[in-house]
Amino acid sequence: MVRPIAPAVLAVTLLGLTACERPTAPGARDPLPTPNLSVAGNVTITDLGTLGGESSRAVAINARGQVVGVSQTASGDAHAFVWDRGTMTDLGTLGGTISRAVAINDRGQVVGISRTASGEFHAFLWERGTMTDLGTLGGGFSEARDINARGQVVGFSQTGAGTHAFLWEAGTMTDLGTLGGLSSAARAINGRGQVVGSAGTAAGPDHAFLWERGTMTDLGTLDGGRSTAVAINERGQVIGQGSPLLSAFLWEAGTMTDLGALGPIPFTQVDAINARGQVVGWSRTADGPIHAFLWEAGTMTDLGTLGGTFGRAVAINARGQVAGSSRTADGPFHAFLWEAGTMTDLGTLGGESSFADAINERGQVVGSSTTAGGEQHATLWTVR
Repeated sequence: MVRPIAPAVLAVTLLGLTACERPTAPGARDPLPTPNLSVAGNVTITDLGTLGGESSRAVAINARGQVVGVSQTASGDAHAFVWDRGTMTDLGTLGGTISRAVAINDRGQVVGISRTASGEFHAFLWERGTMTDLGTLGGGFSEARDINARGQVVGFSQTGAGTHAFLWEAGTMTDLGTLGGLSSAARAINGRGQVVGSAGTAAGPDHAFLWERGTMTDLGTLDGGRSTAVAINERGQVIGQGSPLLSAFLWEAGTMTDLGALGPIPFTQVDAINARGQVVGWSRTADGPIHAFLWEAGTMTDLGTLGGTFGRAVAINARGQVAGSSRTADGPFHAFLWEAGTMTDLGTLGGESSFADAINERGQVVGSSTTAGGEQHATLWTVR
């Protein structure tokens, strides 16, 4: 069942800088063999700064190199920002003290969530200096999760009776309904307007869904339990998770395929799929540690680590460049870029750790890093 985030919890975690949102490794083990590694000598690291506070985090980047995320302000509030050619712009709020950007398309349209003057949290669309309240489906809460090139926005909202997935377009928020249950939530949308997420069924458990042109299709499950769709590419290929076991799937043209695992235990999570159908995420290996992987045409490839015992891939572009984070041999996490068999340590802003969140088609990676002074700042990495 999809449950909205309680406002009090959301206010605390909007920056997304808490340890619980960052990868945590299993029990300590000896470092494992690593893939071909490259140090950060060919990487330009840019500190995107803050809006006057101590912390910031970048979460998305478009093809033009525009970056969005969230930053503390001088007053200690958390505000959404867009960074473009050296300037970080405060996107403001819907009247309250908190906002957070989650996605940006190539037109520079930004979506996210903000507190209103009345204290509710609503989805927003920001464009050319104006933040628009997308409203709700009748309740007091809505959250945007993705936007496509046409400016269509998806997410979920409270209704009078539950929480439903929505599609917002040209001023109208459409309730996408459910699969017979009480709730649903949309996670992603492609350029064709196909929407994916999860929805309650008449029998109770949530199932992954694909919504297109007014029809919500149940994508089924791998094991008869639950499922949720995570992402969709332009070809309509859908990736997601199954449960009660942590299994991962690729759905295409009516067929759900189990992506398997790097070890004998079905413990795999998917994070992204590109236009070529390449999938990335993380999986438990035969020896126990969790490694980043790349899945393509039925084969799951272990991308290794930066010398430690944990790695996670979070994004992949059309060129097959993979961004993620890994423990190093010394222990801290570092952002990485993997390409053609080589994992490059992207380094930090002078502190111990860094984390990648997104990559664009030019191979630019964004996320956050600790500075020499111990602050966490939004970061842009450019590999030459």
